[in-house]
Amino acid sequence: MTVIPAVILDTNVLVAAGFRRSGAAARIVAAVHRGDCRLIWNEATRRENEAVLRRIPPLDWNEFSCLFGPAGEFRGATEPELFGQIEDPEDRKFAALAAATGAIVISADAHLLSCRDELPIAVLTTREFLSMTENMTGMAAQVPPPESTTT
Repeated sequence: MTVIPAVILDTNVLVAAGFRRSGAAARIVAAVHRGDCRLIWNEATRRENEAVLRRIPPLDWNEFSCLFGPAGEFRGATEPELFGQIEDPEDRKFAALAAATGAIVISADAHLLSCRDELPIAVLTTREFLSMTENMTGMAAQVPPPESTTT
């Protein structure tokens, strides 16, 4: 039986996916689209993602809104106030959602990554998540390779 990882995508992951269509973030978004990962969200995280994506003209919220389907919505209580060690209060909602659901937070945010060893949740970068899941059925075979970074 294949386990489908539950993930919470920090806003910076969606922004990165919108700008680098073959980058690690875009590969994760594509995996969510295919159903290889299950996006977990609540009203607070969806609202932040939408607000930020609508403020960046080249990006289109409508391209990402379909990721926020009803199957991934968490309507239970979360406790962002328990995550005071995260410097930016706006990032605490992602950690609290992960604590309530057991999902993995995927982020490039320095505030989350700098204290992740102190948190009772998993916080991974996009590349760390792809490395962790490369042996999962479907993920490695269906995700396009990253862009070349040669100079």
